[in-house]
Amino acid sequence: MINRKVTTRLAPKVINWILVLIMLLTAIVTIIIPGSVSAQDERVTVRLDGRSVLRVSAVGNTDASTRARQIERRMNRLLENPEAIAPPRVELTEADDTERVITIAGVPVVTVTKADAQDNLTTVNALAAQWSQAIDAALKRASQRRLSTWGRFAAEVQASVETAFGRLIESAITIIPRALAALLVMGLFWAIAVAVRWVMRIIFRHIVEDLTVENLVKQVAYYAVWMLGIIVALDAFGFDPQTVATGLGLTSLALGFALKDILSNFVSGILILVLRPFELGDQIIVGETEGNVERIELRATQLRTYDGRVVLVPNAELFTSRIVNNTAAPIRRGSVELFIGYDSDLQKAVTVLQNATQATVGVLDKPAASVRIRELGQDDIVIEVHFWTDSRRSDFVATTSAVRQEVVSTLKAAGIGLPDPDVRILVARQP
Repeated sequence: MINRKVTTRLAPKVINWILVLIMLLTAIVTIIIPGSVSAQDERVTVRLDGRSVLRVSAVGNTDASTRARQIERRMNRLLENPEAIAPPRVELTEADDTERVITIAGVPVVTVTKADAQDNLTTVNALAAQWSQAIDAALKRASQRRLSTWGRFAAEVQASVETAFGRLIESAITIIPRALAALLVMGLFWAIAVAVRWVMRIIFRHIVEDLTVENLVKQVAYYAVWMLGIIVALDAFGFDPQTVATGLGLTSLALGFALKDILSNFVSGILILVLRPFELGDQIIVGETEGNVERIELRATQLRTYDGRVVLVPNAELFTSRIVNNTAAPIRRGSVELFIGYDSDLQKAVTVLQNATQATVGVLDKPAASVRIRELGQDDIVIEVHFWTDSRRSDFVATTSAVRQEVVSTLKAAGIGLPDPDVRILVARQP
């Protein structure tokens, strides 16, 4: 059995080690993540008839995809009347003299900002002239394809197909490398989590012999590394972890209802590992299930019954149910009940039973065995023998069986016979 006094003294130290580990992981997240995690503002291609015209990035509160779709809608509206399309003009904006707006027949098509110029490593004027030429060439090419009704229909169909495939290829080129990077990050942090758990196992087996404390520290370290890996993988995939956290916060109520049982088991698992109503190796009874505690995970606790079957009990059920811990104490009291006839020497029988029980292998000297007269029955006297033995089920069952055997043989040797009733009750069977 584990020395619980040593465990009680070491428990505060272990909790301090856990807090230090969490603080270190938090510091790693604070130092590494902000430098690499940001809202990745990728440029999006503006297409006309499925062909690339220019690439734009986000401006203000408008993301790059929305901005690209707005420019595409404006050019498509101009194509509804190809004869009215005039050459593009670059004009100053009224709000900011550092920006340029490209207009066609007085209709603004796209605004060239300073951020666009910086993304393309050029000046606003040069970029405005470049985009103006690209838009002019794209509109002329598209106008020629829409001179007839059939040509307009064919152009629209071809444009839709080419645009869809173009965006699919563009998305694949962007997403596949990020997905591979995220998988590599998850694989790396999986290896780190396994290594950390292995190191924790080695370290804590030399520091503390409590398997439950070791299990708690290993699981906290393992899942903390996994949490850090998920954050870094989200960054590698292109998500902003802060945005993801905000989204999870907005949907926390729905997630709370959807994951109620999982979260309940998770929290109950942590409380079981911290409060420790039972430990690894203990023999407990939960409802109709009795067995050895083999593993305490954050979701469920694994019990092995005495006939060799494995039972997984959800931690929420364990935490809220009545638990009988047979091995919480190192010793356990057992009892054997037997019947003595009224014609027997009662004082002699009590002395013989006490000496025989105390001499049985497996019965502890202290507390000493005791014999009690529990009931005076109609035909015999009910005697109960109490003794103390090891609380492990194998020892308890074996010792109880040995006490029964020793009691019967000793009573026969002392000439004290067990009752043999003369009255037999016969129950008639119905035809």
